[in-house]
Amino acid sequence: MSSDRIIWPSERTVVPIDRVDMRLQAGQHPFQIAEADAIARNWALETTANPALFNGDVLLQDEVRLENGVVHARARLSDFATLLWWLKQRQPVSGGIFVASAVPMSSDGALIVIRMARHTANAGKVYFAAGSLDRSDVMPGGQVDTLGSMARELLEETGLSVAEAVADPQLYATGFNRRHYAFRLFRFPMTAQEMCRRVETHMQTDPNPEIDAVYAIRDADPQASNYDGLTRIVLSFVFGNPRDIAG
Repeated sequence: MSSDRIIWPSERTVVPIDRVDMRLQAGQHPFQIAEADAIARNWALETTANPALFNGDVLLQDEVRLENGVVHARARLSDFATLLWWLKQRQPVSGGIFVASAVPMSSDGALIVIRMARHTANAGKVYFAAGSLDRSDVMPGGQVDTLGSMARELLEETGLSVAEAVADPQLYATGFNRRHYAFRLFRFPMTAQEMCRRVETHMQTDPNPEIDAVYAIRDADPQASNYDGLTRIVLSFVFGNPRDIAG
């Protein structure tokens, strides 16, 4: 049985929130302790298939509660090998992951998504720019800067800065199967074509690009199987096609 706490409204439902209050706790994550042997075996397989993988630190959650408009979360410092094994659990019974993402919108109404490069762990997957929370997101005192992670990941992966955009005043959250996601829309004063060109230029000049394609999406019906589940939820929410949320 799990000793952690996950308290969330209906899965795949997008809800407005006021803030995310996440704090780092001392000690190893219980999942990392319990699954140590399986994590090591899986990491050996993963790195044999993809030697470019790096076992950096990440934050895994063992408590996520959405109460009165605030996401309360408790995180523990873990590693990428543990995260990869956790992601392979079809129905995880302990732990959780939390990602925060800036959702860029063009002046002509498209949302900008990216495809992960072949050398990454999520090769071929299509997302809004985002990444696992890690040690660099932890502020003095143990508070985790989830919203700062939004801006950092968008800039690192696409070259787009939230400082160029108008931030939507509302923050949103959604989740399913112990995967939780906070996002905010950022409206850029550029057309979709201009934004995609900017991202393509960034890919060409970045010595270690994490992405290999950029797309402008204008509806909630992406049929490609490589769209991430959380990305589908956001597209359905923004463009108003609720049938895709169950997909």
